[in-house]
Amino acid sequence: MAEALKRINVTREMMLQRLARFAELKGSDGGLPDSNMPAHMRTLFNVIGFQPPEADSEAVTSPVGDNAARLAAIKINEGFNLGFCKAYPGKGPMMHNHDTNETFIAITGRWRCSWENEKGEVDFIDIDPLDVCSFPAGAPRRFENVTEGDPNVESILMFVISGNAPKAEFTDKAMAEIKAAGVSSSK
Repeated sequence: MAEALKRINVTREMMLQRLARFAELKGSDGGLPDSNMPAHMRTLFNVIGFQPPEADSEAVTSPVGDNAARLAAIKINEGFNLGFCKAYPGKGPMMHNHDTNETFIAITGRWRCSWENEKGEVDFIDIDPLDVCSFPAGAPRRFENVTEGDPNVESILMFVISGNAPKAEFTDKAMAEIKAAGVSSSK
């Protein structure tokens, strides 16, 4: 029986270009409409992909923000993006939407994955380390570190988002809260 899939020979140098060591990642805490909102501060680490999308609204951005979108550790476009979020308990983004799937995997701590349900009410599921929660495209969602214990210890959440240049858009309600707070977006 012969192999059917295309095979390529990969050099060590090629593989080193596709390696990201967590300790060497450069994170960003800006570039999103809610970046300057105290309750929503977090650091995003762009590991794979996330090119800045074309946007015609201040609410539309890369899921990791324009700053982190430029910091990809592995600069490839192969149909998905991967990153990490570090946040203190009580912190996470405001309600937003994506034009593609977004999947969360808790690495450390407990994370709340919230969405607007069929009645327009906010519902949620809490996930613990190695639990996975996957949101379909179009579902308004947010995540928040709800880890109990020391409020000065950050937890880590991994996220995988499909597409080469996915778009995120903060909800009208979130954008109104940002404007009312008088904080400028870091976009």
